[in-house]
Amino acid sequence: MQLPLGEDPRTETLRRLQPLLVQRFGRIERAPRERRAPEWVLVQGVIGARTKSEISNEATDSLLGKYGSGEAVAEAPLENLQADLSTQTYPNMAAERLKACLTDLVARRGAVDLSHLEAMDTQAAMDWLEQLPGIGRKIAAGVMNASTFDRAVLVLDSHHRRILQRMGLVPPKADTARAYAAIMPAMPPEWSAADYDEHHLLMKKVGQTWCRPGSLDCANCVAQALCETGRASTG
Repeated sequence: MQLPLGEDPRTETLRRLQPLLVQRFGRIERAPRERRAPEWVLVQGVIGARTKSEISNEATDSLLGKYGSGEAVAEAPLENLQADLSTQTYPNMAAERLKACLTDLVARRGAVDLSHLEAMDTQAAMDWLEQLPGIGRKIAAGVMNASTFDRAVLVLDSHHRRILQRMGLVPPKADTARAYAAIMPAMPPEWSAADYDEHHLLMKKVGQTWCRPGSLDCANCVAQALCETGRASTG
């Protein structure tokens, strides 16, 4: 007779971690509804590489406000988009990716419209999104989680993935897609889409504060006791 498997121990680690992060950084409210349209989230994700979210948010609002629609953005000359996205870290790349993505979306759907994803299974919807130029697992998850679709999927940026690797919660050399596949089964089943969103944003703050790419401040990190790298630093 096979005994039932117990809960993944990583799940309890994540449950214990969340209140520590909230205590340190405070609660993070979800974006206002006008910034939760799936198409808005898509544009923000495509242009946001290596750029602070606040800057990408403003650039997305400005771009859609100037052109009036996603379709008009897709039709805009590339050099205009490059100038419009001058606040981004890589404006030329951001413009090229955005134009390619929105042009392909219009070819598939007739408009910059993602409403058909509402009726789809989450994984199927993410697979569909990842067919668009420049859309990988991070942006696809962001569209499904941070928008009005409200799906319980985890967004993994470089900060978040790095922390999970150092904590020992995902394989050390996992790319975003593999890290996503590894951590999703361990996510607390009671967490809502909003909990997932807040967790990602809090983990991003950890990566910006203590768990930086080239330096570690384990002694001051609230996650130290729950982290393989943090515990090893005290040995």
